[in-house]
Amino acid sequence: MISTLIYGLTIGGILYIISIGLSLTFGSMRIVNFAHGMVYTTGAYILIAALPFLHNNFFAGVLVAIVVVIPLSFIIEKFIIRRLYGESIDYAIIATYAVLLIGVDLVKWIWGTSPIPLSDPVGKSVTFLSIEVPLYRLIIIAISLTLCVGLWLFFKKTIVGKIIIAGLQDREAVRSLGISVDKYFSLVFVLGSCLAALGGVLYAPITTVHPYMGFHILLISFAVVIVGGLGSLKGTTISAFVLGMVMAITGRFWGPAAEAMVFAVMAVVLIYKPIEV
Repeated sequence: MISTLIYGLTIGGILYIISIGLSLTFGSMRIVNFAHGMVYTTGAYILIAALPFLHNNFFAGVLVAIVVVIPLSFIIEKFIIRRLYGESIDYAIIATYAVLLIGVDLVKWIWGTSPIPLSDPVGKSVTFLSIEVPLYRLIIIAISLTLCVGLWLFFKKTIVGKIIIAGLQDREAVRSLGISVDKYFSLVFVLGSCLAALGGVLYAPITTVHPYMGFHILLISFAVVIVGGLGSLKGTTISAFVLGMVMAITGRFWGPAAEAMVFAVMAVVLIYKPIEV
């Protein structure tokens, strides 16, 4: 049971890192960002490309992937997302889904279509209650919890964070104070993209890297955001770890139903609390 708990917290941590960016983007810009999946995939492939030049230093590769994603996300926000502010949500879905498809084709063109496995970058285990637990999974849990605390402090204790939170609640009221909300929302988009890339590189050694990996994680991440409440940072945090545990516990008894159970939980939530956008 301990191994199931650790696995659930690991998956929950990955889902939190990826989903919090989606929640921020929707809460601030009211944009359903399918391009998030492209950035997630790009991060994993940049890691693979960088490792040979970094003597297989995994964590240096993580930093490289995040740095590369920053200008990429800025370009997406400036030339695509910014033009969708205030428009119908349908336009955002079509435009960002197009970015995802273009990204997948570029990945296939550059790296090919064959899946690329990555080994455990730490390769060590710790013994906990007579059970061997991979150290790498504990590192993922620690990173996700650190990010959780760090983002909470950022949004609650800094001026920029408070402006973003105020913009999430009432964009026009913040504009009336003479504050350029769009500038801060651009920061939100870049931050969310960096988190998506981080999720991609951290999850790569657990899963297999392939061009369509963004589609798979995007569906689960949207389920996390919907269960937690669109634009709710606290709700997304709780939802990510709860659904991670749901996947782990379901997978222990019936592996093929692990991901299906996530969408079953989402369906129950939608029945009792329909989405309001």
